[in-house]
Amino acid sequence: MRVCYIMTFENTANRERNQSKVRIALSIIIWTTCTIVTVILFFIVLFLTIILFPFDKKRKAGHVACFWWANTICNLNPYWKLRVHGLENIDNRKAYVIVANHQSLGDILLMYKTHIQFKWVAKESLFKVPFIGWNLSLIKHIKLSRGQFGSIKKTYQEAAKWLRSGMSVLFFPEGTRSDSDEMGEFQNGAFKLAIKEKKPILPVRIKGIREAVPKGSWIFKTKVFGSITVLPPIDTENLKTSDFLKLKNAARVELESVAT
Repeated sequence: MRVCYIMTFENTANRERNQSKVRIALSIIIWTTCTIVTVILFFIVLFLTIILFPFDKKRKAGHVACFWWANTICNLNPYWKLRVHGLENIDNRKAYVIVANHQSLGDILLMYKTHIQFKWVAKESLFKVPFIGWNLSLIKHIKLSRGQFGSIKKTYQEAAKWLRSGMSVLFFPEGTRSDSDEMGEFQNGAFKLAIKEKKPILPVRIKGIREAVPKGSWIFKTKVFGSITVLPPIDTENLKTSDFLKLKNAARVELESVAT
């Protein structure tokens, strides 16, 4: 009986070691592939920026290249199973203030899978990351320096300019990633901007990808079943500036209503 117990224990230990080796090998492949694809994306965006410079002031072509980048990375990662819902709620002829909850670094990959043209508000430090940050600059995404009033004011002025030109702007109104499945407190800026510019709010709910990018480790261990749901737009035409709290609460209720 004791011999059988020892053999079973050894078999289990060997199986766990083998599984660990597989996870390490897969993680190396995934990160290497992501790096290569991101480098390729930079040169594609750079090429498109140069040849289309006189004709593509909004950098739409470079943004479309990011759709390929997101699809490639998502499809090649065996740990990710991602679904997209609600694309029928998008009218590509309109500019929106897009508000999405924030779960992980993988959120932006899912946002690109909606194939919406947008500029997203990203923290300044991301613009300094090689290749990723260079792409952000080339495509003219919006830089935000947290804690600096002048930078925040400039960010919203730039966002307003894009909205007036017919380009949607994406905000993560929580400001940072939530530590749980519950959404954090929403900041007011995106909702004030939507009312001021008379642009509809487009709520986007991201679920299930909190563990998409490993925390404190580079090894992928967990299967992720994530989803992104585009909800019907919330009109702002008849709202006054003082109605921003009403608008913020309405958007939050819509986001919290998503079950899948």
